Amino acid sequence: MSDYIINKPDDFELNETLECGQCFHFNKLDENDYVLTAFGHMLHIIQTEKEIVFYDTDEKLYMDLWRNYFDIDRNYGLIKERLLKKDDKLKEAIEAMSGVRILNQEFFETLISFIISQNKQIPHIKKIVADISAKYGDYAGEVKGVPMYTFPDVRKLAKAEVEDLKELKTGFRAPYIYDAVKCVGEGKISYDELIALDSEQGIEKMCQIKGVGNKVASCVSLFALGKRDSFPIDVWIKRIMEYLYFDGNDTSKDVIAAFAKERFGELGGYAQQYLFYYGKTVKMGVANKNKK
Repeated sequence: MSDYIINKPDDFELNETLECGQCFHFNKLDENDYVLTAFGHMLHIIQTEKEIVFYDTDEKLYMDLWRNYFDIDRNYGLIKERLLKKDDKLKEAIEAMSGVRILNQEFFETLISFIISQNKQIPHIKKIVADISAKYGDYAGEVKGVPMYTFPDVRKLAKAEVEDLKELKTGFRAPYIYDAVKCVGEGKISYDELIALDSEQGIEKMCQIKGVGNKVASCVSLFALGKRDSFPIDVWIKRIMEYLYFDGNDTSKDVIAAFAKERFGELGGYAQQYLFYYGKTVKMGVANKNKK
């Protein structure tokens, strides 16, 4: 299979998009050089100054999968303009993280990944996702000495008992993962049903899974269900929102959520991504200092 090359879209940086905490099944090989798996396929991808190279990818695979996965066709310039009209306080965050795009990820993998993410740093999350894939997924290939495995579907992961999951260092999350697999496998939680619901209804539905709270469900809603008004609130979002909008005062997540819904509306997910990455990287020291 030959390589597929496109002109680099405006408002797109591969490293910012992959490294911003919305996905966990990738490896960095070099500067702007990554290998990842998604939807049962492996992709070796490189960004240059002007192009994006999808290795071993034909036009059909690009059009059917990767074009939507990387949200290539969406006009992020227009989204930024609309956000700035709503709130010019976002200007610095948007400018600092201008290349972030929201990936359109597979539902089951995203659900399990964000259950794993609770109280875990990104390198640890990636390691557990990789280990689950190596044990229960399928071998997808190797790039520059890095073997990659696809994330298992619900039928394959259903073979894992709670103790098996604990052996993969999932800790207290093991029964949560087990329950999520059971709920999806038995149809109690389904992609088709969640897609048909609005974001609030879908988040409420996913919170029926053991150990899944609003933050995890909101991440799944945003990154796998295309509900772009979803506004996940974790410790980083809480800190940067308090810093920017609440004079640094301790503010409940419910108050922040209501404020974000009113301020950002249907663009809440985009605002969240710019604020999350910006708050965690650029303003982390300032926000933490202010917090004290």
